[in-house]
Amino acid sequence: MRKVRFMELMKEPFKKPTPLELIAAELSDAHLEKLNAETAVEYAQSIVDYNVTRILRLNSRLDEYRNDVDAIKVGGTK
Repeated sequence: MRKVRFMELMKEPFKKPTPLELIAAELSDAHLEKLNAETAVEYAQSIVDYNVTRILRLNSRLDEYRNDVDAIKVGGTK
């Protein structure tokens, strides 16, 4: 709902909002909720991207480690 200013309340304290005023207030709320949801999506996507990069890095390190261990078992040195 839209915020009612104190002076408006003093002028017409019992006035019911018109349908147009209600629609405008609800539309404004919908825009704000959409912006908040988009922010949440952007944040969640950044967490997904971070973890994808992390998984790739850790898999690469794991492969390096396995290759080093295999080389030592065969009798080679690093």
